[in-house]
Amino acid sequence: MSSRQTFIWILWVGSALAAIGLFFIPAFIIRPFTHQSARGIMLAMAVRDRAPLGTLIAAVLFLSLTLLLWRNARLWRRIGLGVALIPVVFSTVMARMNYFEWMFHPVASAQFENEADSKLAASEMILSVKFAADARAYPISQMAYHHILNDTVDGVPIAVTY
Repeated sequence: MSSRQTFIWILWVGSALAAIGLFFIPAFIIRPFTHQSARGIMLAMAVRDRAPLGTLIAAVLFLSLTLLLWRNARLWRRIGLGVALIPVVFSTVMARMNYFEWMFHPVASAQFENEADSKLAASEMILSVKFAADARAYPISQMAYHHILNDTVDGVPIAVTY
């Protein structure tokens, strides 16, 4: 293999890793329900902000190099080139979507019970809000899944978040 051919293969692998990494780095760092450092979140958000353009540039380079390599490739290399397109295209498309929204499902219509009718275990952790004589308790087990709930307590609209 010539040094030019080797250089093209190195660029091909690098562009694939760039496209895939720009999508997966934020998805790996920003994981709900796990500890996340401030530096990690800042890195993930910086990468995520640049991912749409970065993945597009990497994918165009990758596709161009794939076409260049395709011409002289044998069948098994062509299969490899074609299979490698899948994660690159996937990452390029997904970098343009807010996939974090898919993890959380809003509460369509919240329902509340009196304390006496509640079936919460004594060990259940809750978020609580009290305005004047009106009080609410929101089970953390439910809030961890939904993350936000709009409510009105003593006539005051609030957004409960976890």
